[in-house]
Amino acid sequence: MQGVVKVYDTATSTGVVLLDADRSEVYLRPGSLEGSIFRMLRQGQRVVVDVTEDDGKRFVTRVGLGTEGA
Repeated sequence: MQGVVKVYDTATSTGVVLLDADRSEVYLRPGSLEGSIFRMLRQGQRVVVDVTEDDGKRFVTRVGLGTEGA
Protein backbone atom coordinates (compact mmCIF):
# COMPACT_ATOMS: atom_id res chain seq x y z
CA MET A 1 0.00 0.00 0.00
CA GLN A 2 1.20 3.50 -0.74
CA GLY A 3 0.78 6.50 1.48
CA VAL A 4 2.19 9.72 2.85
CA VAL A 5 3.78 10.33 6.23
CA LYS A 6 1.37 12.54 8.15
CA VAL A 7 3.55 12.91 11.23
CA TYR A 8 6.72 11.30 12.59
CA ASP A 9 8.41 11.85 15.96
CA THR A 10 12.14 11.11 15.79
CA ALA A 11 12.45 10.98 19.58
CA THR A 12 9.95 8.11 19.97
CA SER A 13 10.12 6.60 16.45
CA THR A 14 6.33 6.77 16.25
CA GLY A 15 4.03 8.39 13.74
CA VAL A 16 1.12 8.15 11.34
CA VAL A 17 0.92 7.28 7.64
CA LEU A 18 -2.12 8.34 5.60
CA LEU A 19 -2.93 5.64 3.04
CA ASP A 20 -3.68 6.66 -0.56
CA ALA A 21 -6.34 4.00 -1.13
CA ASP A 22 -8.90 5.05 1.47
CA ARG A 23 -7.29 8.04 3.27
CA SER A 24 -7.19 6.01 6.50
CA GLU A 25 -4.47 6.36 9.10
CA VAL A 26 -2.06 3.60 10.10
CA TYR A 27 0.33 3.95 12.99
CA LEU A 28 4.09 3.63 13.12
CA ARG A 29 5.36 2.00 16.29
CA PRO A 30 8.92 1.93 17.58
CA GLY A 31 10.67 -0.67 15.44
CA SER A 32 8.53 -0.11 12.33
CA LEU A 33 11.60 1.10 10.42
CA GLU A 34 13.81 -1.85 11.40
CA GLY A 35 15.09 -3.65 8.33
CA SER A 36 14.22 -0.77 6.00
CA ILE A 37 16.50 1.76 4.32
CA PHE A 38 15.01 4.49 6.53
CA ARG A 39 16.40 5.71 9.85
CA MET A 40 13.74 8.41 10.11
CA LEU A 41 10.83 9.80 8.09
CA ARG A 42 9.65 13.31 7.34
CA GLN A 43 6.18 14.77 7.02
CA GLY A 44 4.89 14.55 3.44
CA GLN A 45 7.27 11.74 2.45
CA ARG A 46 5.76 9.11 0.14
CA VAL A 47 6.24 5.53 1.29
CA VAL A 48 5.11 1.99 0.54
CA VAL A 49 3.99 0.06 3.63
CA ASP A 50 2.82 -3.33 4.79
CA VAL A 51 0.07 -3.14 7.40
CA THR A 52 -1.21 -5.43 10.15
CA GLU A 53 -4.12 -5.09 12.56
CA ASP A 54 -3.75 -5.43 16.33
CA ASP A 55 -6.56 -4.79 18.85
CA GLY A 56 -8.65 -2.95 16.26
CA LYS A 57 -5.86 -0.56 15.19
CA ARG A 58 -3.77 -0.84 12.05
CA PHE A 59 0.01 -0.64 12.29
CA VAL A 60 2.86 -0.43 9.78
CA THR A 61 5.01 -3.58 9.77
CA ARG A 62 7.38 -2.63 6.94
CA VAL A 63 8.30 0.63 5.23
CA GLY A 64 9.65 0.81 1.69
CA LEU A 65 10.37 3.37 -0.98
CA GLY A 66 8.81 3.98 -4.37
CA THR A 67 7.15 1.02 -6.07
CA GLU A 68 8.63 -1.80 -4.00
CA GLY A 69 6.38 -4.84 -3.86
CA ALA A 70 4.48 -4.01 -0.70
